[in-house]
Amino acid sequence: MKKIFVWTLTGVMALVLAACNKDANGEKATDYSVKTNWCKIPAVTKDVDMFYIPATNYDGSEAGAPNFAPIDNKEMVAGIANECEAHASAYADVANVFVPYYRQASLKYEEDCWRKTGDMLTALTGTPYTDISAALDYYFKNYNGGRPFMIGGHSQGSAMTKLCLMKYFKEHPDYYKRMIAAYVIGFAVTKDDLKNYPHLKFATGESDTGVIVSWNTEGPGNANAKNMVWMPGAISINPLNWKLDDTYAPASLNLGSYILSLETLEQEFRYDINADAQVNVSRGVVVSNAECIFNPYTDIFGAASFHNEDYGLFYNNIKANVATRVAAYLSRK
Repeated sequence: MKKIFVWTLTGVMALVLAACNKDANGEKATDYSVKTNWCKIPAVTKDVDMFYIPATNYDGSEAGAPNFAPIDNKEMVAGIANECEAHASAYADVANVFVPYYRQASLKYEEDCWRKTGDMLTALTGTPYTDISAALDYYFKNYNGGRPFMIGGHSQGSAMTKLCLMKYFKEHPDYYKRMIAAYVIGFAVTKDDLKNYPHLKFATGESDTGVIVSWNTEGPGNANAKNMVWMPGAISINPLNWKLDDTYAPASLNLGSYILSLETLEQEFRYDINADAQVNVSRGVVVSNAECIFNPYTDIFGAASFHNEDYGLFYNNIKANVATRVAAYLSRK
């Protein structure tokens, strides 16, 4: 949050937050006992779970569109199905992957709130959080069975994960103690977040548990760009060498990317796109020289953003790291 707003939480900022959340006041949560309100309820075959929160798959820019997607919005449902293949699949080898639908904020509404407050998270604290907290309640009481779990997502889903870490799991420490890791990929976790919520810990290597794993990926040309998912004081870990410093990780450490082909519009594995990685510590992002950019939203992520490929560029390394953290957690029990 920009410093100009810090002192105004009872004044101007309060009015802005109220405006950003006015559609959510008094709304009832989605009923997660209804199975059609879940994208994925897996057969339980693994010793751990993943609760995956999807990214923004609802544009909402047409005239009269609501700020939050209806739970059965066709655009959102189709987008989440694609995201499960592109992103959530990275956890499926070692975890039972649960994916709820939720009344997510539109891209337009997120941008509006970001431009008003400096923090996209203000778009999510009403209706979207009401739904995801209800989904977590139902999941823990009816699906989890006491197993250790991971939580994470991408973009709006990672912003929601961060909100849940700050609020939901502070209120439910009995659940939180079973968390293997939170993969907050594609949304900023900041030094102030860790200071203000001391129960949160950021990863320091490839195998520590009970920690947050997070990065935003940019090209070198984004160094001074405004980016809706980035905030001052951000922290990123390098997904190729799992270091927090600026140690360079060459593309030879990349186990394989899984990215969208602009020719076929299908996900495909690539090993030839120079997807290296280096943490820019001062900006708190991962910088890559990867030779693919699919970035239709330069006005909100920056001209050289790799936001759409935060998972894809490092897909096989994410899969390997998930397996490493799960094995480390289970070995300590």
